[in-house]
Amino acid sequence: MDAQEMEKERELGGTEKSWCKAVPGGTGIMVVAVAISRPIELSFLRTALQKLQDSNQILRAKLPLQRGVESFTISLAPYVEIESFDAVETSEILSRRIGASGEVSPFERLVEHDLNRNPWAVQAGSSAAAPAPVFFAATYAVPESETTIVSLRLHSAVCDRTTSSSVLWWLLGLLAEIEDGDGGERTAHPGIEEMTIMATAGKPFWARGRDILGYSFNFTRSACLPFQNTALPRSSAIARMVLTAAETSDLLSACKSRGVKLCGVLTAAMLLAALSSKHLPAGRSESYTVITMIDCRKFLDPKLDSLDLGFYNSAIQNAYSVREGEDLWEVADRCHGSLSKAIDGNRHITDMADLNLLMRKAIDNPILTPSSSMRTALLSVFEETVVYEPCHIYRRAGVEEFIACSSVHGVGPSVAVFDSIRDGQLQCDCLYPTPLHSREQIQALVDHAKSILVG
Repeated sequence: MDAQEMEKERELGGTEKSWCKAVPGGTGIMVVAVAISRPIELSFLRTALQKLQDSNQILRAKLPLQRGVESFTISLAPYVEIESFDAVETSEILSRRIGASGEVSPFERLVEHDLNRNPWAVQAGSSAAAPAPVFFAATYAVPESETTIVSLRLHSAVCDRTTSSSVLWWLLGLLAEIEDGDGGERTAHPGIEEMTIMATAGKPFWARGRDILGYSFNFTRSACLPFQNTALPRSSAIARMVLTAAETSDLLSACKSRGVKLCGVLTAAMLLAALSSKHLPAGRSESYTVITMIDCRKFLDPKLDSLDLGFYNSAIQNAYSVREGEDLWEVADRCHGSLSKAIDGNRHITDMADLNLLMRKAIDNPILTPSSSMRTALLSVFEETVVYEPCHIYRRAGVEEFIACSSVHGVGPSVAVFDSIRDGQLQCDCLYPTPLHSREQIQALVDHAKSILVG
């Protein structure tokens, strides 16, 4: 059987093409990582990853590293590349600093390391390279401990937040020796645009032009966080916010009693913290752009579930004006109301092409963004929070920590919030571009948002 008989092609959708344009610049490298308190046999991990690829066609895809990419090449046989770093090599990686100083755990440093390893970047002037896999794996032996970190890197063209959570569930189950029980092969479905219901996806030409102008106008009026350094090359770093189980329970109860989604109150807290960080006079207000990511699987035809891997998220962009001294729940009500109205109006479907176009324009013309920063919003959040329960099963199996998050140092927001609930505690992994923003700056912002949430 020759090489052509061992692979097939599947056309890229518009959103997937946008990610093929964004990822080489540094935004959209999805990392799924787990720290476990024992060594891992590479042969065991390789067999398991091949099984994961065998059951999900999209994870066997390869992308040509060149302009004008129009299709995936999907291998009919599983393959996997695993890099293994021993304790000496891991120690050398840990000695490097990403961003400014600050308390960062070895796990977070290694996740940041992988967020900034970009196998999909093409050097300027280079000829077209061989097609690159959309899926890479690595293991790290943490020095002076038995801990091993297993890290998977996935291209966002095939991995949205739901996909990363499904892969993380699979990896947790593997390391805890829990059978997933899901048999059969999941096919590589078409791109999201081909699966939207045409009655809601279509938009007249003039309406499209009006909406693009509206988005552009709102963005030019929106404020940004102060930039620390706009000249040096950028990388992605992590700041974390963790609420106790009691604080999380109180917050969720308050959301339920007020009919506000958690994403609405998280957005409000971050906006108020951003405004407060500028120390404006009392009563002053600013407008901020927020991107809310929506999982569209339930809106597609046919409907997909969380085990259908790929990129099936869409975005809703809103501009919110906040005033110094406003109450958290006043702002949260506005954020929730605007998002609900947009979803009811199918904007997550109808505006998909508009937002993809604006992202591609920002990549091609950084000068269109403030200080050529390529920041297209202050904040991005997800409509739904991922709940990882019960975590005690994985803890007993030696799982110490886990994460699923994506790089943002190319085009994107100043802060991207990846929220989850684990062991009853709300944890927000906040990704930001450094040194455009400093670790101290973003950690202070995140800490202030936490104080607003629990205050």
